[in-house]
Amino acid sequence: MAKKFTGHQIFGIGSAVRQFLANRADGVMPWYRCGVESAGNGALMRVAPIVLLHPAGTSVALADLLARLLRMPDPPAPDWIIATFLNTVRQVCTDQRYQPRRGRFADWEGPFPDYLDHVLGEARQHGCSTRDACDAWCSGAYLLETVPSVLCILTKHAHDPEEAIIRAVNDTDDNDTVAAIVGAAVDALHGDAALPTRWRSGLLGRTQATDNGQVFRLVEAAVRREWG
Repeated sequence: MAKKFTGHQIFGIGSAVRQFLANRADGVMPWYRCGVESAGNGALMRVAPIVLLHPAGTSVALADLLARLLRMPDPPAPDWIIATFLNTVRQVCTDQRYQPRRGRFADWEGPFPDYLDHVLGEARQHGCSTRDACDAWCSGAYLLETVPSVLCILTKHAHDPEEAIIRAVNDTDDNDTVAAIVGAAVDALHGDAALPTRWRSGLLGRTQATDNGQVFRLVEAAVRREWG
């Protein structure tokens, strides 16, 4: 994996991977010591395909939520999304203490699930719009910002996939990542047909600079593997 990361250009690279590559180039050994402590949102954005390969086995909180949404005939009650995510994340998260890096809750410190419960509860209690809620805890490339933003948007708009993605794009700072995660959730719940054709036509489906259609081929291969 380390060789793959260093062997080609990475699109949309974040600070943690950039530092990994720098450490690798400096000769840090063994390879797993090249990594750095991070609570970024890159893995969260990329975890959705795991559901296609291991829908019943993954214990990752978002993948678990996506797997459940994938099997629902109708949108769930709004509070179900937050409750389900929190129930899973409490089982898999350690008691490591986190602290927001900015926003109205910057003085808070504690375990990640407790933080989610606190800020989402505040937003619900005050009837905040997604914009106001995301501005309160901020919505950048940090788990304490991305996760509550995603859950807030899904709670309010999971029944309307187009509006959910519009809110993700317009109401958050790291809007490409937040929209990718929200998009995975509403697509799992509603299917491709619920997304506007104008959004889907003309997509290149690249993983590299010139491999047009590779994303679509990977998805088709995953679907064939799981459902034959």
